[in-house]
Amino acid sequence: MTRLSLLACAAAAPLLMAAPAFADDATPVSEVIVTGDIAFRDRTNDVNPVLAYDLDYFQRFEPVSVGEMLKRVPGVTFTSDVLEFDGVSMRGLPPGYTQVLINGRRAPGGEADRSFFVDRIPAELVERIEIIRSPRADQPSDGMAGSLNVVLKEGANLEGGFVKLGALINEDGKARPSAAIAYAGATASGDTTYWAGLNYQGRRNPKKKVSHRYDEDFGDFDNVEYQSDTRDGVDISANGELAHRFENGKIRFSGLVVDTDRDEDETSLTYNELPRGDFDGVEVQAERIKQRTYALDFDGEFDAGPGKIGFDLGWSRYDESTNTTVGVGDEENLSDLGLDEYVELDIDDEEWGAGAYYKWKSDALELKAGVDLLKKTRDGAEVEFDVDDGVVGDPDPEPGAIYKIEETRVDPYVRLTFEPSTMWTFDAGLRYETTKRDVESDLGKVSKEAEELNPSLHATFRPTDVDQFRASIARTVRRPNYDLLAPFVAEEEPADEDDLRGNPNLDNETAWGLDVGYERKLGARGIIGINFFYRDIENLIDTIATDEVSSSGLGRVYEPRNIGSGKTYGVEVDFSTPLDVIGLPNTGVFFNYTWLESEVKDPFTGQDRPFTNQPSYVYNVGFVHTVPTWNASFGASLYDRDMGHESGLDEEVTVDYDPDLEAFVEKRFGDRYVVRLAAMNLLDKEKRETYRTFDGDSVDEILANRLARNVHDSERESERSGVLYQVTFRAAF
Repeated sequence: MTRLSLLACAAAAPLLMAAPAFADDATPVSEVIVTGDIAFRDRTNDVNPVLAYDLDYFQRFEPVSVGEMLKRVPGVTFTSDVLEFDGVSMRGLPPGYTQVLINGRRAPGGEADRSFFVDRIPAELVERIEIIRSPRADQPSDGMAGSLNVVLKEGANLEGGFVKLGALINEDGKARPSAAIAYAGATASGDTTYWAGLNYQGRRNPKKKVSHRYDEDFGDFDNVEYQSDTRDGVDISANGELAHRFENGKIRFSGLVVDTDRDEDETSLTYNELPRGDFDGVEVQAERIKQRTYALDFDGEFDAGPGKIGFDLGWSRYDESTNTTVGVGDEENLSDLGLDEYVELDIDDEEWGAGAYYKWKSDALELKAGVDLLKKTRDGAEVEFDVDDGVVGDPDPEPGAIYKIEETRVDPYVRLTFEPSTMWTFDAGLRYETTKRDVESDLGKVSKEAEELNPSLHATFRPTDVDQFRASIARTVRRPNYDLLAPFVAEEEPADEDDLRGNPNLDNETAWGLDVGYERKLGARGIIGINFFYRDIENLIDTIATDEVSSSGLGRVYEPRNIGSGKTYGVEVDFSTPLDVIGLPNTGVFFNYTWLESEVKDPFTGQDRPFTNQPSYVYNVGFVHTVPTWNASFGASLYDRDMGHESGLDEEVTVDYDPDLEAFVEKRFGDRYVVRLAAMNLLDKEKRETYRTFDGDSVDEILANRLARNVHDSERESERSGVLYQVTFRAAF
């Protein structure tokens, strides 16, 4: 109850303070929570290419998190386990190339590649999802693959409240509860609006994995491993907002807290004979994860002379404390396990941000100039402790990464929008990003400064009321992984005789991007769009061999450098419409398909290959049908992607997934209550991974074996999780 009380106070805190932005007409919550209407993708007025999806587009399938929402939008993939949707990949690029924003502000996360696990943001808090395919000058240039902006609910757009009670039920019958309550309102004058929401979500994902291992390239059988992997936890979240409108402007204060406690338990039993003969050993891994995300934001806009002046102040923080224990044993009944490994991970990631701008507008022109400031501090420590006879001792003499990274950014920008007619809109801008980075560790402190000019140009052509063409060119950046910046020397990496050293002098990766698209309205509610994209990426970070001799005296020191280049391109199609033309106005269909291709030079083999785990296609197709006489609806959605490939120094991996089918049925009672049953993973999809490993004491030996295709060992792993059911009751008030 202590955690719940603290989060409830966090949700209510903005209501006790002063106020933000605002719309004249608020939508009753009942029209969002209990509705027989079918929702479709929104058409935006942004001059740059942006797709918008309101919550009611996803809600009937009862997504638990933002991750489950995103699998229904174009070009988004995940490389997670079955029923896990955490690290989001846009356009097939690794998660670090996708920027995740919450209300337009960066979301700090615990991942070394600067990505953010979107499965931690509950769907209950979300008003809409925006896919920013190409940024304007007044938006951060991060997000080489694109940006996802998660817009949280606010009192300015809603009126009333709702409660939700529900449960997630696994195939084995075990259930985890969920509950939510929220309310939006306004003062009698209507000048002040407020919103507060509190959400509790239990989640459990029991997975079963089987790994068959072989000598050489699937030659003689070696062993089989049966693994149970259960993830069980609770997310408690709260958000609130207070807004006030003056005669000459508006201000807003908002806050968000997400508290995650999760246990991950794996038990692996290995046998030297099929199916379970000649027991070889057991390993039990227990991971205890505590993660906290906090965010506060205060912004406003006021009339100032012939234009408007605006400001934004924000603070966000991410804390993680995780400990992992590994026990091993020789008894199949797990009666006598000895502690083999103990690791602690602590991450503190904090950001302070501020921004100010002035904008002026005439009939055909709008000029906006401003500056964004960011102060980021990240402390990371991963320590493996000595384990002697099952007793945890002092940390190893050479612990994992222990570092502190500080980044200070000053990003002035200017943006000019020209609308010579109702048919044409042009937007040109420059963003000058300056970064000062300090990396500090036991080896000392290294400072580096960088400056980058990122131009952007967007054009929109509307020849008719239903047709719209867009073209965009923009320069974007991707900042180096934290673990590549930390100047630690890891022995026996990337091969036994070599050392791997971080490089605090790494530059940002950069890309020129092109987006060209066409969009057409279909009737009153339908829409179809097609978009071509291309990214030419420079300064890719690759690992190379230096001239230095490693600590073993037999190998070399390897270090990440900015030496690579690559390109990725593809076509995105999305379509959603009611079937009025064939006499089915109460049936809505949805379809999106993305074709992907890329080319990057492998840093070790020198051969061209796709980006890691990029599929050649991803699609989602579904329908929703409403039966007005029954006051009920039902629908289904099918998601699928092509296989992906991964390439490491000594390993080649292919990853393949079966299609993912989900469905729902709902019954509405009046205009205040709805009961919904949703089912996920109805096809009990399987994730399959194939590994081929090459041996050698040095990088040269490993690469020689790869070139000769001398596979040392191989493995096929399959994973299932079973069907997941969700029942919910919602009431609006």
